[in-house]
Amino acid sequence: MSQLPFSAACERNREPILEVLREVFAGRRGVLEIGSGTGQHAVYFAAALPRLVWYTSDRAEHHAAVHAWIDAHGPDNVRPPLLLDVSAQPWPDTPAVDAAFSANTAHIMGWPEVCAMFAGLGTLLPAGAPFCLYGPFNVSGRFTSDSNRAFDASLRERDAQMGLRDLDDLEALGERTGFALAADHTMPANNQLLIWQRVG
Repeated sequence: MSQLPFSAACERNREPILEVLREVFAGRRGVLEIGSGTGQHAVYFAAALPRLVWYTSDRAEHHAAVHAWIDAHGPDNVRPPLLLDVSAQPWPDTPAVDAAFSANTAHIMGWPEVCAMFAGLGTLLPAGAPFCLYGPFNVSGRFTSDSNRAFDASLRERDAQMGLRDLDDLEALGERTGFALAADHTMPANNQLLIWQRVG
């Protein structure tokens, strides 16, 4: 495993995330993961949820890492990465997808890309489908911890377009793109797992 691309955060947060996904994704056929990164989450969640087909996706520069993890540890129900830039149209054709997951992407994307992600999923997902979004978020314009405040500052120092997103802004965006916030799960290390449901 030491030779594979590795994210310590993926290892730390995968079990509490999976505990929620088991319930939210029960009865679903296919999940599109937006921003598969190293591929660690995809391999772990697909193995734990064998009745699902797990579709990985990311920009081209991350595909080698995802391929490496799938080749080394991937179960039969995880798929090679689709080329997906949320701002680029059209999105890949994924007719079997009836759920979505994304971890630690909203604060890396610029706000226009976050909007594009919600809009794309609003077109892709059928009514009632869940979209699970994991990461650190602000609430009512406030940081939920000093560590999140420091993390936000470090992100904005790297790129002014990055930064923690506010739950109020995301809820307003969800309303515009056909999603309602169905649940907000507190996760370790001042993170949250937001469960959106496609309405209409």
